[in-house]
Amino acid sequence: MQAWQVHQLGEPSEVMRLQDVERPVPADGQVLLKVLAANINFPDALMCRGHYQVRPPLPFTPGVEICGETEDGRRVLANPALPYGGFAEYAVADAAALLPAPDALDDAEAAALHIGYQTGWFGLHRRAGLEAGETLLVHAAAGGVGSAAVQLGKAAGATVIGVVGGAGKAAVARELGCDVVVDRRAEDVIAAVKEATGGRGADVIYDPVGGEAYTQSTKVVAFEGRIVVVGFAGGTIPAPALNHALVKNYSILGLHWGLYNTKNPKLIQHCHEQLTELAARGAVKPLVSERVPLAGAAAAVQRVADGVTTGRIAVLPSLADGASA
Repeated sequence: MQAWQVHQLGEPSEVMRLQDVERPVPADGQVLLKVLAANINFPDALMCRGHYQVRPPLPFTPGVEICGETEDGRRVLANPALPYGGFAEYAVADAAALLPAPDALDDAEAAALHIGYQTGWFGLHRRAGLEAGETLLVHAAAGGVGSAAVQLGKAAGATVIGVVGGAGKAAVARELGCDVVVDRRAEDVIAAVKEATGGRGADVIYDPVGGEAYTQSTKVVAFEGRIVVVGFAGGTIPAPALNHALVKNYSILGLHWGLYNTKNPKLIQHCHEQLTELAARGAVKPLVSERVPLAGAAAAVQRVADGVTTGRIAVLPSLADGASA
């Protein structure tokens, strides 16, 4: 079979190589899956660089979430068991963690309903307790993680403010359903959010960016507001001033979704049931901006690493080389 492999750490476009390799052999408790679609996540780029908290042994195949097909023909969602990741024709995954792919979504959309939407659901509902009528601010609202949070916020009855970088991403955020869109490249984020909320600020802030975005969050969070820290795609990990959280009465909430796999896996199944129901009634639909063949995976991972994409890019091994959708 063909699979992308990383033999040394560095930029994805430089270190990922498409090679002919043997199909992986499942260990006890694992299953072999034919990859129907593999969704590209920012951690794939971090893993290539050696900057992710999970560091599989070299060589490894990136690709942390897929829609795959079992040997008995079931369509499932899975997080492949590294080093046999999803940017390949076949991957392996833990049998106990497989989730049924929603019938309402195609392979690429289904692959994208997993990590980003689970993270959004846990962040907004489990951690922040978002309620209908509240105001939600989402940083990087046009990206893969942010777009999921926008849709989940709207489905929960919140007013959603999306912060993006650039006019093209602003258009995507509006299409996703943001009530207010702030282009950080053209506007003062703090002033724009305060104006949009009548000076009150946002009840819940969803931050996968860190750095300056987090600093902005602390200045526009409402009384008894909640800042959900999801990641640091901006490259800078902020150092919160806890005295500021004290005097303004807001909460800083960390979210590491992967911990639920070991701490409370039943919650992941419950979340998937909620997401499947939302997808069935059209309340959420993953934004898949590109569908690329297996040969295009390295270039696509690099574009995600460079922050120039919107929504999700899906790798489809069955798609002919040179084709895209």
